[in-house]
Amino acid sequence: MSFADTLTSLESCVRQRPQLKRFQSLLTPLSGHDLESLAAEAVVVTRRNFGRTMHLFAPLYLSNECINNCAYCGFSRDNPILRTTLTVPQVVKEAQYLVSQGFRDILLVAGEHPRFVSEGYLEECIAALRDFVPRISIEVGPMETDDYRPLVQAGCEGLIVYQETYDQEAYHEYHTAGPKKDFHWRLACPERGYAAGFRRIGIGALIGLAPWKEEVLRLAAHLDYLQRSCWKARFTISLPRLRPAAGAFHPRYTMSDAEFVQALCAFRVCFPQVGIVLSTRESPGLRDALFPLCITSISAGSHTEPGGYTGVGASDVHLTVRGRRVELDTPASVEAHLTPATGQFNISDERSPREIANYLRGIDLEPVWKDWESSILSPEPVAST
Repeated sequence: MSFADTLTSLESCVRQRPQLKRFQSLLTPLSGHDLESLAAEAVVVTRRNFGRTMHLFAPLYLSNECINNCAYCGFSRDNPILRTTLTVPQVVKEAQYLVSQGFRDILLVAGEHPRFVSEGYLEECIAALRDFVPRISIEVGPMETDDYRPLVQAGCEGLIVYQETYDQEAYHEYHTAGPKKDFHWRLACPERGYAAGFRRIGIGALIGLAPWKEEVLRLAAHLDYLQRSCWKARFTISLPRLRPAAGAFHPRYTMSDAEFVQALCAFRVCFPQVGIVLSTRESPGLRDALFPLCITSISAGSHTEPGGYTGVGASDVHLTVRGRRVELDTPASVEAHLTPATGQFNISDERSPREIANYLRGIDLEPVWKDWESSILSPEPVAST
């Protein structure tokens, strides 16, 4: 049975799975005292399973070209934004900057456009980074299993794919053009990635597209399903809340800070060994409050535009109209070419990686920049005789 079948019979699934039944109970309205008790339990579970560590990673945006129309996304096809796709040497320069900041875990992010992010491009990027970046993940358009395998072989070991919303009716309303319109194709993506050999898989829901309690419960059910069917992989979850972006989309649904904390702590106590990711979408104050509670992985000093760290790619900024590149030929274009490409969304926590690391140490958490080395899987050399 696929997760699509589980999703259509969610109530029955929750009744049969004690873990999900408890998770659902933790989403009911809580008093301040009860929320504090839940948070305290989350701290105990986090320390037991992850110690006093916090993993740091950085997103590296390769391209903001996209063929999908997604109402909420700054990269949406019909948004008249400044676009660019980095060359492989430019990707290396961005990655070298991130390594100089301490990062050893980089997430490669790109819009979905086969003309710009063409066949072999991702594999080339990964191969160019693997010798000095121990941990590489991707967050790109869903692929077939056979298309993922060369990326794994090139050195990529993590796949991030958020369903955006698990409400199928809302999904079709928000996604009006492009391959992303296919709800079930995206829903089955983690399993295709697992079959290709990814050892880490991240899933999530974009909060603001549907009522948060329903969204979060469906995400928990998806996680529960994947843990049982793809048991060799490690999983992370994230609940990114919508931020301002090109297109000026206004979320239909809200999730308060208290509800956000409640949902994350519910995940921690019900899924003790699952990583929980917190991005720079959230404010510094809220991130600081969440760090010691239940979070295990964070981004820092992030940019959501291609070339955002070093300025590479700015000389190739252009528009894309109906899938075709359009040069900037107005008098303002000279100045525009020196302007970075448009980001996917605005970040909230703009503190540098060093500032974040120092803060973590100040609250007795150890920032971890590297916790994986591919040589671990390499066969030991045979001793010469």
